[in-house]
Amino acid sequence: MTNLPSSVVRLSRAVWRDGVVRETSDRASPAETAIAIVYDGGTEAVMMASPQDVDDFAIGFSLTEGTIGSPDEIESLEVVDHPGVGLEARMWLRKGLGERLGRRRRNLAGPTGCGLCGIDSLEQAVKPARQVSAATQFSASQIHQALEALSRAQTLNHETRAVHGAGFFRPGVGLIAVREDVGRHNALDKLAGALARAGERTEDGFVVLTSRVSVEMIQKAAVIGVGLVVAVSAPTALGVRMAEEAGITLAAIARSDGFEVFTHPHRIVAAEPEKLAAGGAGQ
Repeated sequence: MTNLPSSVVRLSRAVWRDGVVRETSDRASPAETAIAIVYDGGTEAVMMASPQDVDDFAIGFSLTEGTIGSPDEIESLEVVDHPGVGLEARMWLRKGLGERLGRRRRNLAGPTGCGLCGIDSLEQAVKPARQVSAATQFSASQIHQALEALSRAQTLNHETRAVHGAGFFRPGVGLIAVREDVGRHNALDKLAGALARAGERTEDGFVVLTSRVSVEMIQKAAVIGVGLVVAVSAPTALGVRMAEEAGITLAAIARSDGFEVFTHPHRIVAAEPEKLAAGGAGQ
């Protein structure tokens, strides 16, 4: 694969304190570049994103946008660097998919992590999310474990303090995958791609996010197939409505001392499900 740009850039800065310059030094800043999603030689989208895990981003974006149904429908994927300009994720699709795509092609060109730029109808913005049927229950302690694990795993954010994270947590195993990006949509797309490429089952785990939960985040989580989304930040009203309609349990404003559940609370229990079952058996 092409050697991609570094995900971190060192920037010189002057530090002011109490009205005077105290020091001049370098600070780590996340890199941001244009990434073009290209199918069969035609550009479908151009997004501003972090230049790492581009393969995962290309596959995840293709899945969550509905261009493909599985990674197997991509015959080849190549990431091409155009120094000083950006990156191209060039994909060739299985025969027949490209023709269908050509009939509905749209171009996206937007700011960092923009999930709706370039759509050609209002209906596309609020299209129904995929219905989720995952029935696994999770405990409050498992949710807190996931939050702590995601925080520890965010290596790029530890260095820059400027990127979003998205992780997939499976109780009894831990954090299966985590992806980071300057854009919250991009981080979740990268996670979707990583999980799909690895063939991970998703119905027995959940997604944990560092960002707010808007409608697009729920739509993407529904494609991943998780029954629970946990977020550090608050949800939007439309995000809550979409989670309700999709059958997703949404827990947000998650902190070390608790969280708030907005939809389908039956998937969250006080104790770990297996412990509840053991306690009931002994009565």
